[in-house]
Amino acid sequence: MNAPAPAPDHDVRALLRDYPDFRRMWLSLMLSSFGDWLGMLAKLGTAAGLTVGDATQTNVAVSTVFILQLAPAALLGPLAGALADRLDRRTTMVVGDVLRFALFASIPLAQSLTWLFVATLLIELVTLFWGPAKDATVPNLVPKNRLEVANQISLVATYGSAPVAGLAFILLTLLTGVLDNVLPFLAGGQSDLAMYVNALTFLVAAAVIWRLRIPPRQVRPREGGLAPTLGRDIVEGWRFVGTSPLLRGLVFGMLVAFAAGGVVLSLGRAFVTSLGAGDPGYGVVVMAVFAGVALGVWQGPRWVAGLSRRRTFGLALSAAGVSLVLVALVHNIVVASLFVVALGLFTGLAYVSAYTLLGLEVDDDVRGRTFAFVGSSTRVVIVAVMLVAPWVAQFLGDRTLAPSDHWSVTYAGSALAMVLAGVVTGVSGIVAFRQMDDRRGTSLRADLVRAWHHRDEVPEPPKDPRRGGGFFLALEGGDGSGKTTQARLLAQWLEDLGHETVVTREPGGTTTGRALREVLLSHRDHPLSPRAEALLFAADRAQHVAQVVRPGLGRGAVVITDRYVDSSLAYQGAGRALPAAEVERLSTWATEGLLPDLTVVLDVDPVTAATRRAGRAADDRMEAESQAFHARVREQFLLLADRDPGRYLVVDATTTPEVVQARLREHLAPLLPAPARTGAGAAS
Repeated sequence: MNAPAPAPDHDVRALLRDYPDFRRMWLSLMLSSFGDWLGMLAKLGTAAGLTVGDATQTNVAVSTVFILQLAPAALLGPLAGALADRLDRRTTMVVGDVLRFALFASIPLAQSLTWLFVATLLIELVTLFWGPAKDATVPNLVPKNRLEVANQISLVATYGSAPVAGLAFILLTLLTGVLDNVLPFLAGGQSDLAMYVNALTFLVAAAVIWRLRIPPRQVRPREGGLAPTLGRDIVEGWRFVGTSPLLRGLVFGMLVAFAAGGVVLSLGRAFVTSLGAGDPGYGVVVMAVFAGVALGVWQGPRWVAGLSRRRTFGLALSAAGVSLVLVALVHNIVVASLFVVALGLFTGLAYVSAYTLLGLEVDDDVRGRTFAFVGSSTRVVIVAVMLVAPWVAQFLGDRTLAPSDHWSVTYAGSALAMVLAGVVTGVSGIVAFRQMDDRRGTSLRADLVRAWHHRDEVPEPPKDPRRGGGFFLALEGGDGSGKTTQARLLAQWLEDLGHETVVTREPGGTTTGRALREVLLSHRDHPLSPRAEALLFAADRAQHVAQVVRPGLGRGAVVITDRYVDSSLAYQGAGRALPAAEVERLSTWATEGLLPDLTVVLDVDPVTAATRRAGRAADDRMEAESQAFHARVREQFLLLADRDPGRYLVVDATTTPEVVQARLREHLAPLLPAPARTGAGAAS
């Protein structure tokens, strides 16, 4: 491998410039991915062309193509991955691309529906071996510090080529009608030229991969036999998912969403045909779907940055269902395509919200099995729905609505089946929203308005000449996350480095604060109103900043506080459902705008935190709150960190205190000022 000049780890241009073998691999991946998407459209167009005149047969043929593309990966993926890891990777990729070239080229030559099905199955079986070989090769072509950006641009190549393939399919199908008089072999079908061009992309990709210089690897015996089977993944994953109401609602919603996707994949071609749009219209719809999904994944979370992810998922799922109903009811391909973009946008937003929640809520030791369960189950659901959807469309049949003697509209069975799928998806979104809602009693409309108005706001710490030359560190997180332990360990380390260290807490960092702490956290028989609670926390904070924090910073000390402003935003804002903007203004006034140099969020899921708190006294008002309350608090901490990553550090606190402390010291070391004096001091 060439020795590159030093460059930032995430510099894409430098990566492609300095590592020519990875650049070739990336170009090959773009060609193969383009071929996969173009080939899918061409196969669907061929299936429709070979069954023209029989709507039911067309639906069945299109569904069969999709099923043959999904079934091998759902049933044989683990086995193929285990076998592919024993073969030479470059040879596997080259042979795989050559075989796919031959199989795609044979489809228009055969002009047989049976061979189309056989070739589709063989292509997917070859891809099962090609994919793992490709994934395993990338880490061998770049250093570890560049692997993250390498994976990112590989994903861009994989999915970003879909809209380009859709546009190419439209142009090639239109061009076929011009060239078939000159080139008789193109007269067989409108999708034949696209199929031939697609076949050539794999041949070129094979030539590119053949030039790769892949470092030799040590072949070691694999332990434990073959990879887990689909059945074992489903059983183990469902066993864990079934123990959590949140995950049950989340996975149920995801499966319904993928089922709706299966209906669209199965009946989309027939639906477009019923509108008189043909292959070019189908290409437009496919491009619209992918454009919408990309927009939803990339921009959707930013548009609703202040909205709970649980609410976002249910809301996006319902909106996707409504969009699907509108797509099916519109009799104009242009307007329908606009609704398809909306369908893709809401689906993408639901997708990214769901996988973010899975990553947050699933324990690390079962996360892989849970994701395996979700992945396998969604494929099974898609295949099952695609088998059934054409028959449902046939059962519903074409229906004509005539509201008056002068106006009527006819809906094909495919459109009615899509309406049914949209209704089911919308209702499922409502069910998921109600089951997962973590802001009960708070108006959804008010939440959406607030999220939209604050979508671009990033808090900036105001310049404060009175803060002195010290360093202000806030430790945040739910009850039981280990803040007190980490503050103590940090103080010991900082004192050894020669820093004056002030360790304090909220509430209770002053004499006044200790009296307020007694009122705030005890006396559970005399509950406080949420606003009174917020005011008392603000009063404690005002005294705390004036008496402890600012004087410490003025002396050049490192001030470590166990809780600060973010705790009010999380506990009183998200937990008590008070308007976040009002809580923030109250805390800003109390502190005169003083913000930490760094806020560390010690992240622990509510179940683990509750286990840690089990042995404590039961008179703490906050600790005694429900699991739903603590889940809202946790998500708000993570949301605040996500909106201002430059001033936050999120640390997984489910590991040992020593591991957490090592992570904190590694991050803090380059940020700290020079020690103000030699010696140690601590105040609390």
